[in-house]
Amino acid sequence: MSEATTVVHVTHEAVGKVGGIGAVLDGFFTCPSYIEAVGRSILVGPLFTTEGSVLERLGEGGEVLYSSVDGLINPQYASAFRSIEELYNVGVVYGRRMFVNEQTGVKSSPEVLLFDVRHMHREPLNEFKRQLYNEFGLQSHLYENLWDFEQYIRLALPAIAALKAIDAMGDFTTVVSHEFMGMPTALAAILEPTCRVKTVFYAHEAATMRRIVEDHPGHDTMFYNVMKQAHSDGLYVNDLFGDQNDYFKHSLVDASKHCDQIYAVGDYVAEEMKFLSPEFEGAEIEIVYNGIPAYQISVADKAASKAKLQSYCQNLLGYKPDYIFTHVTRLVKSKGLWRDLRVLYTIEQEFRTQGKTGVLLLLSTEVSARRSQDIYEMESGYNWPVAHRENWPDLSGGEAKFYTQIQEFNARTRNIKIIFINQFGFSRKLCGMRMPHDMEFMDIRKGSDVEFGQSIYEPFGIAQLEPLTFGGICVISNVCGCAGFLRDVTGEREVKNVIVADYTNLRTQDYADIEDMLQIDGRVRDRIEASVSEKVAMQICSRLPANESEIAEMIENGHQLAENMSWEVVVRNYLLKSLKTVGHKLEVP
Repeated sequence: MSEATTVVHVTHEAVGKVGGIGAVLDGFFTCPSYIEAVGRSILVGPLFTTEGSVLERLGEGGEVLYSSVDGLINPQYASAFRSIEELYNVGVVYGRRMFVNEQTGVKSSPEVLLFDVRHMHREPLNEFKRQLYNEFGLQSHLYENLWDFEQYIRLALPAIAALKAIDAMGDFTTVVSHEFMGMPTALAAILEPTCRVKTVFYAHEAATMRRIVEDHPGHDTMFYNVMKQAHSDGLYVNDLFGDQNDYFKHSLVDASKHCDQIYAVGDYVAEEMKFLSPEFEGAEIEIVYNGIPAYQISVADKAASKAKLQSYCQNLLGYKPDYIFTHVTRLVKSKGLWRDLRVLYTIEQEFRTQGKTGVLLLLSTEVSARRSQDIYEMESGYNWPVAHRENWPDLSGGEAKFYTQIQEFNARTRNIKIIFINQFGFSRKLCGMRMPHDMEFMDIRKGSDVEFGQSIYEPFGIAQLEPLTFGGICVISNVCGCAGFLRDVTGEREVKNVIVADYTNLRTQDYADIEDMLQIDGRVRDRIEASVSEKVAMQICSRLPANESEIAEMIENGHQLAENMSWEVVVRNYLLKSLKTVGHKLEVP
């Protein structure tokens, strides 16, 4: 890589960390190997709101150098951006965003370009849509009533124009579309006649496949068996699951076949991309895993964090559990939360015979953070989070539905209980006065004995492996992308710190062909889950550390694994190697 190397990241998380893409950007921009190899990084995205102060526009530590939205017209950039604003009728914000790794102290400040596209002129926009159809077959008129589609189409033209204005569209530039959001900009880069930039689609998931897996009652048990057989039979997603073009994300992801290269965050995502259509079979698809945190702690550090969690449980339930189970996640179907309960039912029976106790701290919500005042009132009023009530500020609709399963579990069990903390964050201010005053979010990572993450769809799964470096046992499903990274690191050697649950295994089932596999429904999956969850439960019980020596071994092994799966390893061994091999695939006059 040369100092002239420029990487443009087009994403909806250009300013704020929302999910997995934000975690990837954090990993890249605080990784010494990335900072050293890439001369210039630029984040591009829509400006979602014009409210707030210019000082807050690019986040904490950010620096706004130009903003027509806020009236900050820096003469140094005005000539470059004024013509773009007038041609397209958009607002432009340009500056730098600060990224800091609090553990290592590594900092970087990539450039940021944001665009207010709400009032964009129709004429250039419609001409661009015509080109997208003629050159790539993208039928924008089917989805332009959907703002989640339309805003990223509108972003493309001013983004390319602004990148040219700041001299960022040279021969050493790679435009990276993070998921479907960046695809229109990548296509606009391909169409640009005066530049020879390279384009990459970064598949943080395959949106088409996620929808199928989540919506079908057979979930991963059905889908991944069907996809495997389909590859052998020369069949693709539209052949087996019907025409997917009603889904705007599918159409944008399908257009990624025109990019010079595709990055997939996991082995299954790579296979899912190939399942889209025959054109993807010959596409340049590289695996670029996500990284996970790798911090060194002592046995005493882990014991201190676990003691805080146990004290919290004592305050809530009246007893101090022997083991702390955790699951920190979003409350969505893909996370397979019901599988946690299946496994815990079996563990609870085993704990009865051993005289052991446990608590699952389930930190998950489907809405925004509750106010501290509301948390305190619910805590004093009816013992939140041990007890819950429907409606705001407590349970949302999806949370209430899931809470009924937790109530049933707690009613049927004695030695393990579940605490459902439907709140963002993990501190006394955010979670109530019965939490230890010095509790921090990292305590739920450090102090956890077991972290669950048995998803039905999980492109990678950083969160599932975050407790690994602290000696926790991480329980993941085989369809998680991180399972492939683990195999790369261990050479498929079994490691005590990670349990891989395979809910797609049909060994005991007789399915002669793909048509039979398509009939796998909720009842079939239920039988397989019952069998697999019992096996997982017994593996957990056999691996839970019984003394300080075993805890020390878990910490040492976990940290060693995490170091080999860190962002530094990802950038050095996967990302930079792939960036070096990106070659021009398609030229459009």
